[in-house]
Amino acid sequence: MESNFQEKPKKSENSKNILIIVLAILVVISGIKLYTDYLDKTKKSEEILILSEENNDLNRRIDSMTFQLDLRIQEIEKLGGDVQALEEIKEQLLAERNTERKRTAEEIASLNRRISSYAGTLREKDDEILRLREVNQQLYAENQDLRSTQAEIEEQVVQLNIRRQELEEKVNIAAVLKAENISVAAVNSRGREREDGFRSRQIEKIKVSFNLADNKVAEKGHKDIYIQLIAPNNQPIFDVAKGSGTFTIDGREEFYTAHQDLFFDNTLQSLTYFYEKGSRYTPGIYEVRVFAEGYQIGNKTFEVK
Repeated sequence: MESNFQEKPKKSENSKNILIIVLAILVVISGIKLYTDYLDKTKKSEEILILSEENNDLNRRIDSMTFQLDLRIQEIEKLGGDVQALEEIKEQLLAERNTERKRTAEEIASLNRRISSYAGTLREKDDEILRLREVNQQLYAENQDLRSTQAEIEEQVVQLNIRRQELEEKVNIAAVLKAENISVAAVNSRGREREDGFRSRQIEKIKVSFNLADNKVAEKGHKDIYIQLIAPNNQPIFDVAKGSGTFTIDGREEFYTAHQDLFFDNTLQSLTYFYEKGSRYTPGIYEVRVFAEGYQIGNKTFEVK
C-alpha cells in the first residue's frame, strides 16, 4: 500500500515537468516567430524605402531628360528640322513621370536603361543641330545674295514702271482731242448771226462752232463731245427739256448745255451747236467750254451787253 502511494506523486511530477518543457518550447518558438516577423517587416520596410528613393531618383532623371529634350526640340524647330522622334520620347517620359502607381525594381531598372539609351539620341541630335546650323548659315548667305539681286531687279522694275507711266501719261496727254477755231455767234429771231457786239435783246440762240485738231495718237471711234455755256455767275446754263444733261469730269458730276456724238476719224471734223435759252441773257462775260473723254479740250469767252 505504501509503495503505490509513493508512485502516484512521481507520475504527477513527471507530467508537470513535461508540461513545463512543452510550454518552454512554445515560448521559444513564439519568440523565434516574433523575431523572424520583425526581421521580415524590417526588411520589407528597407526595401520600400529603397524603392521610394530609387523612384525619386528616377523621376529626377526623367525631369532632367525632359528638359534636355525640350532644349533640342526648340533649337531644331528654329532651324527647320524634324522633331517628331524627340516629341514622342518626351511624351513617353511625361507619361511615366505622371504615373501614380509605385514602380517595381524591375520597372525602375528597365526605365533607367531606356533613359540611358536616350542619351545617345541626344548626342545624335546635337550633331544634327550642328549640321542644320551650317545649312542655315549657307542658306542665309545665299538669301542675302538673292535679296541683293532681287533688290536690284525690283529697283530696275520700279524705274521701268516709272518710265512706262511717264510715257503713258505723255501718250494720254497727246491723245487728248483739241477743239480749235472755236467761234461763238449770236443768232437773232430772223436767223442773222453776229460774232461780236452781242446784245441781250437780240440773242435768240447761241451758235458754237469748232473743229477737232489733227491728232494721230488719238484712237479713232465714237466720241461724246460736250459743251458748257458758263454764265457770269460761273454756273452752267442748261435745260434738260432742250437736250441738256449731266456728265462726269474730274470725278464729279456736272451739267452740260449741249452734246453731240460723232465717229472720230482724224479728218479735222467740224461740229456746230445751237442752244436756245428761252430767256434773256444777263449782261456780262460768258464762257464756252468744250469737253471730250473727261478732258476740257477748248474754251472761248464772249461778252453780252
